[in-house]
Amino acid sequence: MSPRKTTRSSPALNTPHLPEPRRQGRRKGLLPAVSVAVAACLAAAAVPASAAGPDPVVSRGVTIPAFYNPPTQLPAADGSLVRTEPLPLGVSLPGLDGRPMPGTATRLMYKSTDAGGGPVAVTGAYIEPSAAWKGGGARPLVALASGTMGQGDQCAPSLSLQHPLTIGEGTVSIGYDNIAVYRFLAAGAAVVVTDYAGLGTTDRLHTYVNRVDEGHALLDAARAARSVAGASVTSASKVGLYGYSQGGGASASAAELQSSYAPDVNLAGTYAGAPPADLTEVMKGIDGSALAGALGWSINGFVQSDPSLKAIVDAQTNDVGKAALKDTSTMCVGDSILGYGFTNSKKWTANGKPIADIIAAEPKLQAILAQQRIGTLKPTAPVRLATGVQDDIVGHKQARQLAVDWCRKGGDVTYEAVQLPNLGDKLLTNHLAPLLTDQGSAISWLTDRLSGKRTVSNCWSMPLQP
Repeated sequence: MSPRKTTRSSPALNTPHLPEPRRQGRRKGLLPAVSVAVAACLAAAAVPASAAGPDPVVSRGVTIPAFYNPPTQLPAADGSLVRTEPLPLGVSLPGLDGRPMPGTATRLMYKSTDAGGGPVAVTGAYIEPSAAWKGGGARPLVALASGTMGQGDQCAPSLSLQHPLTIGEGTVSIGYDNIAVYRFLAAGAAVVVTDYAGLGTTDRLHTYVNRVDEGHALLDAARAARSVAGASVTSASKVGLYGYSQGGGASASAAELQSSYAPDVNLAGTYAGAPPADLTEVMKGIDGSALAGALGWSINGFVQSDPSLKAIVDAQTNDVGKAALKDTSTMCVGDSILGYGFTNSKKWTANGKPIADIIAAEPKLQAILAQQRIGTLKPTAPVRLATGVQDDIVGHKQARQLAVDWCRKGGDVTYEAVQLPNLGDKLLTNHLAPLLTDQGSAISWLTDRLSGKRTVSNCWSMPLQP
């Protein structure tokens, strides 16, 4: 496995082909999770394999537009725009005033700083809404961090705004967070979406669940939005952070880092849904689940951030594991579920032990995960943290602990335990259901903060809350 990005070149798209699941008998068990994700999709459009320059990057049959190739030199200031271009939204209607509904989108590339302190190009999208802001004051900005999309460049959230359903040769990606984007636009809030470091951009692998990379990318997206031609938001605009799952971890991290990294971002509130705050516990929940392929994304991302880890990974993985790490590095969620759903990590390790046991026996790996812990800093501005009590992928207990940690530091925390019945062990359904059932409340809470309405922390109730 290399810390550099790997891609798969293939002919132009014809009939989509999906990888066969590792065990045929598990197809039926995956249907509920896939059905929930499909239901969240706004529309469908296949990505054409059009040419993207003399040497296009092709990831699992999908040609990545040349826009996503970073230049060799980046601006000095974090949040500075590198380049922009119009972004056609996959779901859009002509408005009576001639402007598209729900807004005018711009594809972005901007400069950020990674966890190692180095410059990194990040892509994303800014959408100027057609609707007037319905709250008080000037139009605000929502910086949205998407939930898990995968590690292949074709999985980038900005691409999913253009193509809500991406199908390639062995890849399936659904833009399920597009619903939240459109709901904020309908309320008149501008939205900027980050692709995260290495997701979309072709120069490196996506550093999946790296809290610093994600937090910086989200905050710098808010900065970049101000410089987009035609944008109505300014440095004075109130900013809300929104994210669920991986996005919940990113928004939670950004809320912690804002005061030191981006004090110029006028943060009014943060929604962190199902945040993976303690990766040691989260990796245990992912192992053997429908989303087991995310273990590969995590390991690949750690090696991207710290190449010295490659020797440990090589020593601890067998040939099957090495092949899985390479394979998952270009996968989106759909193909990961079909290809590695319910895989136990002990099949990937040299000693036949699960990854959790290997981490427990390796001090350097323990230290890496400890550095990723969210909850060691007090968040800026009010935070609403929601977690499903039945969530067995991004565990409820560790998410609740984040609320406790923030409360102990004096944070203004609104904790919401989403109580639903058990919808199937390790199928993703217990994780996805709160995303849908709590979304309306989450968006209302955040728009209230952007309107200047006050909130009252319910930290006092934590001993009584599940």
